[in-house]
Amino acid sequence: MLSERVTAGVELHERWMREALRAAREAESRQEVPIGACIVLNGEAIATAGNRTRTDCDPTAHAEILALRQAAGSVGNYRLAGATVYATIEPCAMCAGALIQARVPLLVYGAVDERAGAVDTHFQICNSKELNHRVEVISGVLEIECRELMQEFFKAKRSEVRYQTSAKTDV
Repeated sequence: MLSERVTAGVELHERWMREALRAAREAESRQEVPIGACIVLNGEAIATAGNRTRTDCDPTAHAEILALRQAAGSVGNYRLAGATVYATIEPCAMCAGALIQARVPLLVYGAVDERAGAVDTHFQICNSKELNHRVEVISGVLEIECRELMQEFFKAKRSEVRYQTSAKTDV
């Protein structure tokens, strides 16, 4: 749910979330889990990435991590104090921790991740009093589109597995 404080920026948040969705669709075209991220600083996108874990054989190649690396390189500093990170899905523990390390002030995400979400669903990493930085969070931006992209991807994967299993038993 969007907080009243940010409803004036809904159109702007949707604009950048559409960039993250574009990156997620590109990831999907590579048979990656379709998650995308876009990082905006001073009104400009400085990084956009989709998942590349399978493509790069790298368990850390999540969309958010790749975008954070690109953004840090772009500004020449690992601290992204003025940036907003847009992610199609609620970040996992690794990605939420990276947001803390990068000192990102604002995370905007589309849909919750009931299995691995570490921002709101589990752990509340971005608001942990135990850590040295807090990240403001806005969730639910283009939520339906973000959730449906993931659901359709996994539905197709399950269907593919069922087809492969039935083809093996028919032989």
